[in-house]
Amino acid sequence: MGAASAAATAPAAANETRGTLLAERLELATSLWARFMGLMGRRPLSRGQGLWLSGTNGIHMFFMRFPIDAVFLGRQTGDGTRPVLSVHRGLRAWVGMVPLVRGADGVLELPVGAIEASGTERGDVVRIG
Repeated sequence: MGAASAAATAPAAANETRGTLLAERLELATSLWARFMGLMGRRPLSRGQGLWLSGTNGIHMFFMRFPIDAVFLGRQTGDGTRPVLSVHRGLRAWVGMVPLVRGADGVLELPVGAIEASGTERGDVVRIG
């Protein structure tokens, strides 16, 4: 998975509000380098894959070779879930930045269609891990 030396693997990102999965195989980008690199220079995500960029409230699409869906999440709550603060479908490769999302503490980068398939909306809660 590209920056594998700088990332660990977690089992899933689940939308607990809807009882659906956003990603079955989620890579965790926890180091500064892994967050910086994100999905740049990599192959498109397969269905069921995703990347969790922790501690992030904004992303860009520069140097990306494929479109993605992005779900911005707030801080983890006492029950281990995170609120969905913003959803962005079909972000195009090479086309600018996503505006900063106030209160976001991370973003899920997913294959296009993952938001639609999971029914994820602002206000839902997601569990990572």
